[in-house]
Amino acid sequence: MSLVGVSTVAERLGVSTRQVQHLVAKGDLRQVARGVIDESSVDRFLAVRGDSRRRAWSERTAWGAVALLAGAEAQWLGQRQRTRLKARLRELSSTELVERARDRAVVTRYRAHSSAGRYLLTELVQPANVASRLGLAETNDIDGYLRNVDVDGVVSRHGLIRDDEGRVTLRATTMDLDVARDLAERGAVLAALDLAESLDVRERRAGLVALDRALEDFRE
Repeated sequence: MSLVGVSTVAERLGVSTRQVQHLVAKGDLRQVARGVIDESSVDRFLAVRGDSRRRAWSERTAWGAVALLAGAEAQWLGQRQRTRLKARLRELSSTELVERARDRAVVTRYRAHSSAGRYLLTELVQPANVASRLGLAETNDIDGYLRNVDVDGVVSRHGLIRDDEGRVTLRATTMDLDVARDLAERGAVLAALDLAESLDVRERRAGLVALDRALEDFRE
């Protein structure tokens, strides 16, 4: 784990040290000791937001964007909301979409014993066949969605240890998991959004390419 001071983080992000503490309080950055930040959390923050200061969509709107791009109706949004969102999606780039949709879930990474993997998979909603869909090699990483109220139980049952460089990624959401499961199975949009937040260059590129394709298809 690489560690950096708050003042260094503020310089990298172009914000004040008070704003860095605000990001820590929100969970966007991980503070491991007073005045010390896990550098991986800074790298991930920059991978998603870059230099932009745009606010993220609400969780419901972010999931609505995933649904519309995947060909679903996003019934939890009103008709006027859906109409506005469709218009905005036609104007966005893939990187802007990643930034705006980041609050669809609270993302936390862990390390786990190798034996925990097969049991964890039964408790998470995961996009199917991500590697084959997006032209990537298979990995042993575990990355999936679960209800926000279930996170503590999953962490406890499987002995997960908080680690921003860990191979287990839990994405906690208040969205109905049946909806998340349907969207995960409909196409590559949800998987592409997840990959586009990766620090791995190949994964991030594959995610952005797939999102570009989905946005282009949506405009037609």
